[in-house]
Amino acid sequence: MGLNLGGYAMEKGFIFEYLDENDFRKRERSVRKYNMLAYKKLTFEYYPELRRGHFLGEKVSEDQKAGTVNYELKLPTDELFAKVHGEIRVHYTVYPDKRVILLTNITPEGILNEGHMAELTTYKGVMISKSHPEKDVFKINLLNMLNK
Repeated sequence: MGLNLGGYAMEKGFIFEYLDENDFRKRERSVRKYNMLAYKKLTFEYYPELRRGHFLGEKVSEDQKAGTVNYELKLPTDELFAKVHGEIRVHYTVYPDKRVILLTNITPEGILNEGHMAELTTYKGVMISKSHPEKDVFKINLLNMLNK
């Protein structure tokens, strides 16, 4: 799913492939629904940079034998959301010889999957899990008390 500008972009740029496109897209839609800033940055800034071969984020591992490099790209995340659920991160593997970027995951998986499956409620602006809402509300209240 790359841009084809008369064949030029496909020759020079990297193309995206997916470890599991269906799961990845579900989490991507959940990010769009609950964190529009992160989604816009990802779609309009980060994806084009990756396609150009500018690998963003933190290099987490390298496999010399396979010729791959794994990265984690942190998306803009509300501070309270990050403390309750964790940072939103896109995980990807680069195959430089093949000019392929394999998009592997968006985390935190649990809350993003839940957000895709059902309309989640929010408490003080943070998504609340349907599977353990009391725990999330407790964390939010605790963090708010500590910040006072």
